[in-house]
Amino acid sequence: MAILSENEARSLMQRALNFSKADECAIGLNGSESGNIRYARNSVSTSGNIDQISMSISSAFGKRLGITTVNEFDDASLEKAVRDAEELAHLAPENPEYMPMMGPQEFGPPSKTFEQSTADITPKQRTDLVAASLQVAKENKLTAAGFLQNTTGFSSVLNSRGLFAYTKFSDINFSATLKTEDGKGSGYATRDYEALADMDTLKFTKIAAQKATGSNGAKALEPGKYTVILEPAAGVVLLENLYGSLDQRSADEGRSFLSKKDGGTKLGEKIVDERVTIYSDPRHPLLPTFTWNGDGQPQIKRTWIEKGVVKTLSCSRYWAAKKGTEPVPFPGGVIMEGGTQTLAELIKGTEKGILVTRLWYIREVDPQTLLYTGLTRDGTFYIENGEIKFPIKNFRFNESPVIMLNNLDALGIPERTVSAESNSSAIIPPMRIRDFTFSSLSDAV
Repeated sequence: MAILSENEARSLMQRALNFSKADECAIGLNGSESGNIRYARNSVSTSGNIDQISMSISSAFGKRLGITTVNEFDDASLEKAVRDAEELAHLAPENPEYMPMMGPQEFGPPSKTFEQSTADITPKQRTDLVAASLQVAKENKLTAAGFLQNTTGFSSVLNSRGLFAYTKFSDINFSATLKTEDGKGSGYATRDYEALADMDTLKFTKIAAQKATGSNGAKALEPGKYTVILEPAAGVVLLENLYGSLDQRSADEGRSFLSKKDGGTKLGEKIVDERVTIYSDPRHPLLPTFTWNGDGQPQIKRTWIEKGVVKTLSCSRYWAAKKGTEPVPFPGGVIMEGGTQTLAELIKGTEKGILVTRLWYIREVDPQTLLYTGLTRDGTFYIENGEIKFPIKNFRFNESPVIMLNNLDALGIPERTVSAESNSSAIIPPMRIRDFTFSSLSDAV
């Protein structure tokens, strides 16, 4: 059984901890059960179930740390794993940035990361969800490839200073790519939820089918600066590089877009349009996340950017101690506030522009300005006088999310989306951006 209750997890970790002779010791225990179906060329190619559980043991003597993992939990195996971690610690060099383990923490009310309906999903339910997606492809004479996976799991930690944390979670993830028979049109959809009831593969595949059919026969436009509407699946892959870089240490050390040339940081300064507010909340009803991070620090609701002003930077325990501040863990999920317009209304209000379904193959160009490059794909369309006129060939772009959010024209209604780059979920709005830079054409579909 890969899923342990809170009491079972604590009991097992305590058994391992009892063998410790180190100055301090931390035990991590994680388990999951998942089922999946993969399909391609309009037929199922594989399906399966995966159960796994493992324990990590971190033993420290002073600032020397050794780590081992084990997936056998009899006393002999646990004791050997603990001894191995201690031996590795004695052999390891001192880590000058090692921080003592934390004692008991208060995490507040639990977040709703677990849904029983997802944990109880049957093979037939998975099959029906995939069948609905395949039916859309066949009815529209498209070729589909996709993946559906549901996961139930738990994560826990216990250390010799009395820290204990436990969270149970569920997840159902779906992605599908649909292409026209000649391979010249493509559409894509992806979603990720805690609850089975939220996963409508029929609806999401229909959106991908519309993109695929509509993107066939794409015309070439000259590269340059255009007004663009970034759908959430497109915008998230740039935004995550913005909020993922809100780090105190890199800013202090002059390695960040938040560093000032003459020293200091831009904390407290306005860096993007005043309509931009980004926050995290582990108990957000549409994006629940863990109430603690990997080393046991509590996660609370935090505002990172408020009305364009940088309000909070993440800060490790080591750097916080060095600077005499409080540590701030990076959030498990991020929410960006938006407006009241639907995607259709954003399109209707666009005189000339480009609708971007998805950005991919994101690569860093310049960390000092957060400049990134990548490609559009799976449906890129030209807008004129509030209507989608025709599909266009894909572009390579060169753009910074900081510059992008300073060229903000309008925000739509936020929705939950999944990054195709990091596979992490966020809630962000569709965005209409002025002067988005497309540097060259791409033949990719």
